[in-house]
Amino acid sequence: MEPTGAATITVLSLGNRFSPDLRDVIACAGRSSFTRGIAMESAGIGWIAAIVIGGIAGWLAEMLMKSNMGVLMNIILGIVGAIVANFILSLFGVALGGWLGYLIAGFIGACILIAVARMVRRTA
Repeated sequence: MEPTGAATITVLSLGNRFSPDLRDVIACAGRSSFTRGIAMESAGIGWIAAIVIGGIAGWLAEMLMKSNMGVLMNIILGIVGAIVANFILSLFGVALGGWLGYLIAGFIGACILIAVARMVRRTA
């Protein structure tokens, strides 16, 4: 059993290939470590903790990316960013768990979302 507050990183073996094919993804889909960090319930945190951690992750991303958004947008960025980052990381066989993993994934995902929003805004 792992500690509640610790971040867990699990790397799935996909053989010698860098990008997995569909059979590897389907084979890994049944493993709890593959889908573990996608939902906040499986990360071991509740709704209130997800809002607080999402707000912190969004605020940290806002500071790093030099963006100017409000508290509500920081919370949304952190929560949606955690979902996005966990999905992207799961494609590489990495799963983050626990509240620290959720914070790291939220930060990475929020930075990605801010960067994508800036690219879309520049082209429009």
